Amino acid sequence: MNKKKILIVEDEQKIARFLELELKYEGYDVTIAKDGREGFEKGKDPDIDLIILDLMLPGLSGIEVCRRLRQTSDVPIIMLTAKDDISDKVTGLDIGADDYMTKPFAVEELLARIRVLLKRKYHRNNGEEMLIIGKLKLCKNNFKVEYDSENIELTKKEFELLEYLMRNKNIVLSREKILDNVWGYNYYGDTNIIDVYIRYIRSKIDQKYNVSLIETVRGVGYIIRD
Repeated sequence: MNKKKILIVEDEQKIARFLELELKYEGYDVTIAKDGREGFEKGKDPDIDLIILDLMLPGLSGIEVCRRLRQTSDVPIIMLTAKDDISDKVTGLDIGADDYMTKPFAVEELLARIRVLLKRKYHRNNGEEMLIIGKLKLCKNNFKVEYDSENIELTKKEFELLEYLMRNKNIVLSREKILDNVWGYNYYGDTNIIDVYIRYIRSKIDQKYNVSLIETVRGVGYIIRD
């Protein structure tokens, strides 16, 4: 079986080298880029299976690299940040990153997240799938959401969160369960990010169309009722 190819975009040489050694030990084929521009150019390679992308980079920021790559590629991206600020995490996820980790981190956790994202990539259901609740329609195949036949623009993570809620309609979902399934790993950090994304979705659907699709169950989590 061919080795999975991982691109590390990291300007701190010690961190890049450490990650390179750990990933090679796990059997991955590893490439390193030392700044944002180099990372963007190497990240366009269709043979790259996953990118580990630092937020603070010379040349182009990690945010800009991710934004540009997302115009043509859905390669899984894990962002690394030295800032434990939820706004940085939300920004990264909004422009298309699949996951994030705050430095310093345990390499075992990074490896676990890599495995999850690679598994998700290669076991993705490519068949057309439509979810419908009332006037709300979500088509997974073409990344499209409509309410009353009007198109709704969602970010990648907003789409994934809404899809999970709709797929589990009439079931109260805890924040922990949402994180575990939408983010794709056992999350041990702050669950407030779920509330942030629920607000985003509500502003685009509930508030705009004066409906109450996403309900809060106090002390538990959220639910969409059919």
